[in-house]
Amino acid sequence: MDAILLLGSLFVLIAIGVPVAYALGAAALIGAFWIDIPLEAVMLKISDGISKFSLLAIPFFVLAGAIMAEGGMARRLIAFANVFVGSIRGGLALVNIFASGLFGCISGSSVADTSSIGSVMIPQMEKAGYPRVFATNVTIAGSVQAILIPPSHNAVIYALAVGGSVSIGHLLVAGFLPGVLLGSSLAILVLIISYKEGYPKSQAIPFREAVKAAVEALWGLVTMIIITGGIVGGIFTATEAAAVACVWAFLVTMFIYRDYRWRDLHLLVHRTMKTVGMVMMLIAFASSFGYIMALMQLPAHVTSFFLTVSDNKYVILFMINILLLFLGTLMDMAPLILICAPILLPVVQTFGVDPVHFGVIMLVNLGIGLITPPVGSVLFVGCAVAKLSIEQVTRKIWPFYVAMFIVLMLVTYIPAISIWLPKLIVD
Repeated sequence: MDAILLLGSLFVLIAIGVPVAYALGAAALIGAFWIDIPLEAVMLKISDGISKFSLLAIPFFVLAGAIMAEGGMARRLIAFANVFVGSIRGGLALVNIFASGLFGCISGSSVADTSSIGSVMIPQMEKAGYPRVFATNVTIAGSVQAILIPPSHNAVIYALAVGGSVSIGHLLVAGFLPGVLLGSSLAILVLIISYKEGYPKSQAIPFREAVKAAVEALWGLVTMIIITGGIVGGIFTATEAAAVACVWAFLVTMFIYRDYRWRDLHLLVHRTMKTVGMVMMLIAFASSFGYIMALMQLPAHVTSFFLTVSDNKYVILFMINILLLFLGTLMDMAPLILICAPILLPVVQTFGVDPVHFGVIMLVNLGIGLITPPVGSVLFVGCAVAKLSIEQVTRKIWPFYVAMFIVLMLVTYIPAISIWLPKLIVD
């Protein structure tokens, strides 16, 4: 009854239009009142939820990504990617995916990836002879790489959601191979579609232009080395890497690229702080919600339920994937991680699943939800950039869903894809 009241009140509040963060806080208060917990305890948990040093990684990663996104980095990465894969049939589609992966290494955000890469690549692909719907689907599917390849602020949120028992550095590194696998699967798909539909091929890039594109992109690519190389090399923590990357992104954008105007900088910081404020509020209220869940022993009840259904690890993982795929169509990624991770992690740990491995499973799974209606935020952004309706885009997106589902199954049932690299270079 306790769990029904807690989760029921949450979903009712969301259904009537209450923002998710406020719904989490209000549901926690209702649950605390029901089990006779002092409301002051809930307030303390709200403040405790954002009183963590590791949380500083989120605003730094978001700000670094925003600076590079609006400072001309996307255009330079596209030119750099075009050097390698632009001259084959379907090459511009490959450039789109490759550039999304590179930009994801800097932004850590699928929404930023879609808006930055899409605003350049969708018109360019259409001009070259690709259907606009296809260009849009390539863009939004490719942008999911950003939540896997370091630096992913959703990985930081997962680490916090499970009580900080998982290393943020391990999680960031763990997403690298799944991100590469996702990008490779999408590349194979767009090549098949391009050859089948007879999409055009681009001209080879002259050597002088190729060198120029590589030199211009190099400054931004150093940001990737700072973030990943610094963490892997043990030079600094994930939080420190985010801060250094933020400073480097600022210096490159304002003093080397010089595509961004100083008078617009305060507007960029303002937009970033609004985003960070929403994320922090969500984390704070989710902390109180998780506290009430723990008092009600909800994770233990869920574990018992799954054990009554099956004692086979692979069946349980498949059921959890189906559940998360469904929930991902109804709610955004960050709140789902904060709600579901503390509930489902004890379930999979009963079967010996590594917490880092399960974190990557959640990221891949809920990443699919970002491009799935009715609440796919990346899908909405892609449609807005391309000036297409959701119906037009989703009618042709199913091959991309198939490719991403195959990657999800591989990541789920082959743990080494996620945990081999962290154990090799971080431990």
